[in-house]
Amino acid sequence: MIKKTKHSLKNFVRIAHLWLGFSSGIIVFIIAITGCIFVFQDEIKDNIYDWRFIEPQEKIFVGPATIFDTIKKKHPNSKPTMVVYHNKTRPAVVEIQIDNTPFNIHLNPFTGKIIHEQNLETDFFLVVERLHRFLLLPEKIGKQVTGIATLIFMVMLISGLILWWPKKLKGAAKHFKIKMNAKWRRKNYDWHRIIGFYLILPSTVIAITGLAFTYEWVNEGLFKIGNITNNKPTFKEPSSFKNIKSASDIALDTSLIETQNLIPESGMLFVWNRGNGEPIVTGSYPDALEFDHQSNFYFHPENGRLIATQYYNDKSPGTRLQEMNYGIHTGQYLNLFGKIMAFLTSLFIASLPVTGTLIWWGRKRKNKNKKISY
Repeated sequence: MIKKTKHSLKNFVRIAHLWLGFSSGIIVFIIAITGCIFVFQDEIKDNIYDWRFIEPQEKIFVGPATIFDTIKKKHPNSKPTMVVYHNKTRPAVVEIQIDNTPFNIHLNPFTGKIIHEQNLETDFFLVVERLHRFLLLPEKIGKQVTGIATLIFMVMLISGLILWWPKKLKGAAKHFKIKMNAKWRRKNYDWHRIIGFYLILPSTVIAITGLAFTYEWVNEGLFKIGNITNNKPTFKEPSSFKNIKSASDIALDTSLIETQNLIPESGMLFVWNRGNGEPIVTGSYPDALEFDHQSNFYFHPENGRLIATQYYNDKSPGTRLQEMNYGIHTGQYLNLFGKIMAFLTSLFIASLPVTGTLIWWGRKRKNKNKKISY
């Protein structure tokens, strides 16, 4: 009776696994393949775009006010609000809208001169990112489609583990390796089962961190998990200032200088004019193009006086976990090793819908041949 129940359970799981795969396989394949391409986007772009580098100079950076003014002169209808400064070998970057099209304006941070205007709608890697996150659909629709497919994929990891689980532990060793001297169908079957098993942990990490970009409840969940043992009070941003519509030029430039003085070794920082009397926010990172270990500072929008600090080490574990989410998802947090792991994990995930379909097709063909011979 127990054996019959176990057999019925596995049969149910097998059918569920099959139909879940049919419903999400092509989407999971697209998400995984585009993830592979996107992992090394910075390294590839650094080798093909010369405008991503500038000649370093022993000068201070021009202030945000000068950068914004330069952009407004060329694009009068634009409304630049944030500038990102990198190290001395990379241009500063400002995102604006030009005729309802998003552009990244790259400028020499020592002179304020525009060196490149990057159309974000036609940039190859950003198209890949939109395909990865939204399948090139409108964001509200696309993120739900990819989000649901990712949730189904996580359920399939569990059902796949149930199907993989050996009946007897004595012969479990064969469940951990691919039989390379077998026919291609057996090798494909082993690949699907065994690679799927080895992928459970890394693919779960990638899936959860990806879902944090789609669903606020997942992102909030990371915050709560990180803060389980934290007793620090939650940081509260300074209130806005009444009767101040936008930050002054002096305040913007002062916020840059003060942030550089507070963290001289910064590899990347931004200055953000949020307007409507909100404090100017700056962020400092240890390395260029790496979005973790962020420290934030808040300045008075009229005179640039420092009114609050939030160094990385003072942030709650939950906040730090949220901020390192991108680095974990892309492997960037563990540098080259992490990126290679993220690339391989994504590549192997992409293989699962393919090998799974081949297993289904092979069984269907086998059953069809049996009926014909009968």
